[in-house]
Amino acid sequence: MTMHATGTRKDWLAARLSLLEQEKELTRRSDEIAARRQELPWVKVEKDYRLETEHGVVPLSGLFKGRSQLLVYHFMFGPDYTAGCPSCSSIADGFNGIAVHLENHDVAFSAISRAPLEKLQEFKRRMGWTFDWASSANSDFNHDFNVWFTPDEQSSGKIEYNYRREPPMLDAQAGKTIQQWELRGSEGPVELMASMTGTDIATYTRDRPGVSAFAMQDGDVYHTYSSYARGLDGLWGMYQWLDRAPLGRNETGVWWKHHDRYGAN
Repeated sequence: MTMHATGTRKDWLAARLSLLEQEKELTRRSDEIAARRQELPWVKVEKDYRLETEHGVVPLSGLFKGRSQLLVYHFMFGPDYTAGCPSCSSIADGFNGIAVHLENHDVAFSAISRAPLEKLQEFKRRMGWTFDWASSANSDFNHDFNVWFTPDEQSSGKIEYNYRREPPMLDAQAGKTIQQWELRGSEGPVELMASMTGTDIATYTRDRPGVSAFAMQDGDVYHTYSSYARGLDGLWGMYQWLDRAPLGRNETGVWWKHHDRYGAN
């Protein structure tokens, strides 16, 4: 016997119509917030970032590929990783097929990570992805956009991520300084994800996820927007589906894996 509330179709329709009003309000509010994103002041990118791509080393402007806008996913894949972050990989599974649509709407797309290009391309082939992926290994790009931090910043409490200062990482095994990634009832979720990348917690969490937007006008590149941590929820496709499933997210720990590791021991 189900433990969930049951009712007639009439009961369901009444409850559904009540929820629909709240969903519509959420949609309207989401539209308002999107408009405010677009109203943010643009900041000219003054530094000459050099990024390695499959077509050679290019400046940040080279990622636009003739478009006036660029979206970047800051993919957690440090040089010491043996595989990409499983959470970033799950997000990438969701955006892998959309680049062609963005590029036909004046928006270029690229993931950027600190790992060497060869390592990124090898993992990309393993995952069967087709989106552009650039290496920032020889530039300050990740640090300047607050998605990579030095060991000293990590140990001395100088990390500013998601627009707030983090305390020093004193007990790496507890993962307590990455609270936004912890899941209710879980034990060591960050440690588990670190192990999936072949690293320890300290190494794993010096890289962080995020999304940034850029515009090009009269040959100049401008930074227009960045979001991090739970600000990426809307881009994490599987959660948008789970939020509409009967049991919702229904999670007590890290359950997702690289998509080719489900069923593996």
